[in-house]
Amino acid sequence: MSYQFYRTSTLGTTLQETINEMTQEGLLSPDLVHTILKKFDKSISKALNKQVKARVTFKADKLLNYRHCDNVWTLLLKNVEFREGSNVVEIMDTVKIVACISQTD
Repeated sequence: MSYQFYRTSTLGTTLQETINEMTQEGLLSPDLVHTILKKFDKSISKALNKQVKARVTFKADKLLNYRHCDNVWTLLLKNVEFREGSNVVEIMDTVKIVACISQTD
């Protein structure tokens, strides 16, 4: 199972814009569009899992809200500090984290 989170990234939106143009020109069928997007979802997830080595930790002052539905956790945090090693990278007022079970096919 692949999640569609990365379709809203710059790469994902650019892919979708290109697919839309090609569909309007009659170059792609709806079935092929569906196949391309599914392959993108799997590929981006697999690439991030294997190629990203940086580790970031975070600490929040308060957990404002949490939800668990269909093996997807959604957390809303307040006053969050992100660190890479011992260096503070970013401090945010509020952060929304969506976490899913990772399964590569």
